[in-house]
Amino acid sequence: MTGAVLEAATTVGSVLAAAVARLAAAGVPEPRADAEVLLAHALGTSRAGVIARSGEPLPAGAAARLEPLVARRVAREPLHYLLGEREFWSLPFAVDRRVLIPRPETELVVETALSVAPAARRVLDLGTGSGAIAAALARALPNAQVSASDVDQSALTIARANLARHAPRVACIAGDVVGAFGAGTFDLVVSNPPYVAEAELTGLEPEVREHEPRRALAGGADGLATVRRLVCEVPRVLTAGGWLVMEVGAGQAAAVAALAAADGRWRGARRMRDHGGVERVVALARRGDAWTRS
Repeated sequence: MTGAVLEAATTVGSVLAAAVARLAAAGVPEPRADAEVLLAHALGTSRAGVIARSGEPLPAGAAARLEPLVARRVAREPLHYLLGEREFWSLPFAVDRRVLIPRPETELVVETALSVAPAARRVLDLGTGSGAIAAALARALPNAQVSASDVDQSALTIARANLARHAPRVACIAGDVVGAFGAGTFDLVVSNPPYVAEAELTGLEPEVREHEPRRALAGGADGLATVRRLVCEVPRVLTAGGWLVMEVGAGQAAAVAALAAADGRWRGARRMRDHGGVERVVALARRGDAWTRS
């Protein structure tokens, strides 16, 4: 089924049906939902608006606007890259292939950080990507000085635009892990590091494997290459009692807790489960006189 079918459709409902059929044939996991979202985008309305207008004649130019979106989705390009944004913490963030698409489960990083370090005044979002975590924390902690860093300049371009929109006080800094920062600089460091093991990369959905930035996914042979660096290097830039809160992959939390225990500069690990029951976030407190909630 080709774009000619979309062009031949005469009503909103018929073009929707044609789009659903094309996405389903391509193996897209939720073809109807995605088709509704894409058609709503092409029409400048909502999914509910698409359904309500199903019997109406298709507006001029709508099929032409929809066709390239459907073609890209058939090629398994992520839906949110097609739309150009993704919601996180109830805020819209611009996204494209330069940054990882923020996931709902990553909101647990923000929730955990606010729980363990509600009095944090100096905060770093390490590997900020789209800037979503940094923006959420800056808005939740209005008295904190929040910084966002990333080693990739193209990602920082997206982050700067998002932060200018949602949290303009956040400083964006180019750098790898924490080498650019002085000792005791932060009360709280948060991160969603790459944590996919090398052998698991080929098994990811094509939307992720072929379109999202590999540097934001690949975590080395066991998925913990960057996590090890965080456990080893972050204590230097934390105040005594400061926290490191990071997302980890399914089944990795115990290994991360063991890394922290072996390091000796952390006083235990909190392992937080997401809504699916996966231990998704690990929070580590640097040894010392804790000023945060214990």
